[in-house]
Amino acid sequence: MIQLRSSASRGISDHGWLVARHSFSFADYYDSAEMGWGVLRVINEDRVAPGRGFGKHGHRDMEIVTYVIDGVLEHRDSLGNGELIGSGEVQRMSAGSGIKHSEFNPSQSETTHLLQIWIEPSELDLAPGYEQQALAPGYNAWRLIASPDAAQGSTLIHQDARLYAARLEPRAELDFILDPVRLAYVHLVHGALVLGGMAMSTGDGAKIANESSLHFVAAEGSEILLFDLPH
Repeated sequence: MIQLRSSASRGISDHGWLVARHSFSFADYYDSAEMGWGVLRVINEDRVAPGRGFGKHGHRDMEIVTYVIDGVLEHRDSLGNGELIGSGEVQRMSAGSGIKHSEFNPSQSETTHLLQIWIEPSELDLAPGYEQQALAPGYNAWRLIASPDAAQGSTLIHQDARLYAARLEPRAELDFILDPVRLAYVHLVHGALVLGGMAMSTGDGAKIANESSLHFVAAEGSEILLFDLPH
């Protein structure tokens, strides 16, 4: 089963300084049919205006992955971390027993475009943690960027879930082998491709269950996130 979720059907919040599209129910956007997919709870596509951002606020018991598409995000937290996260970088914050942080666009001229992803942890009240890394350049291959065992240099998340990224050149083809007893979710960061005979374009998503393999064919240069999730 591959169930497409079009970009246009996502929730939207427009606060002026922040325009966000929500793949799943979040804040004031609620859809009883879109409460997440397995342990994947949130995919928010945020555009943050120059010089603006989120003041200090708290989280707990969530694995939060930030994937910067364009621009720069400035992060500060109650663990003492203060970092700039640029395009092509990924950040993992384990909220655990409680963490406070702020996120701002430090540029005075450029919009910051990012994905914020929330994954439910396998345990509650874990020690909070932080990690950041740059994604290795490359095309037409999967890069593991988050996993429960930090395999292949990926960031560590406290859940039996794996997050992959891939950049595809035009007309490139790429396969992914799945365990059919698990779930998967695909988010197309940008581009256009065909997945299992179905066309996807920028911002589209796909819920996947009971599949043993996925076949991607890029119609143009594309960037994909793929989540391999417990059922």
